[in-house]
Amino acid sequence: MTNSGKHLIVLSGPSGSGKDTLVQHLIERHPEIKVSISATTRAIRPGEKEGVNYYYMTVPEFEQKLADGEILEHTCYCGNYYGTPKSEVDARIMAGINVVLVIEVEGATNIRRLYPEAKLIFVQPPSFDELEHRLRCRGTESEEAIQKRMARAREELSFAKDYNYRLVNDSLDECVEELYQIITE
Repeated sequence: MTNSGKHLIVLSGPSGSGKDTLVQHLIERHPEIKVSISATTRAIRPGEKEGVNYYYMTVPEFEQKLADGEILEHTCYCGNYYGTPKSEVDARIMAGINVVLVIEVEGATNIRRLYPEAKLIFVQPPSFDELEHRLRCRGTESEEAIQKRMARAREELSFAKDYNYRLVNDSLDECVEELYQIITE
């Protein structure tokens, strides 16, 4: 299937940079924009729902979908698989709907290859200290998991230069507006 990618927006950035919060506020203000729901093997967090936040799968289920070519891009992050079901993206693009993918930097590289006209946006926190503060305030991670996410964030920040756009998420309302302007330009 050939897609122009003109309706595909990719958001990446370190855990705790506020990607999901940005997208949540964007969708509240602009419901015509849709988010592709990713699949993951990580445990469901309090308040999350199957088919809304993620499709939660076991490792064998995820690996079978991967083997069957049903996962467009994937990564293993902090011991869990994350990936984008191909059907989620293609159906929305074919319908002319703006679709946002919130994915890791490795996945963004693959999306750029498959959908060269996609808009890649890197979201970063205002500082590394603020990133750590956000991760700790979640109250959902062990100290070991926080340290892994912080180490991973250092690596991910080096990929910001490879994106079409970079947003510093220091003011939620301003960042949501900047994101919308990028999507609609």
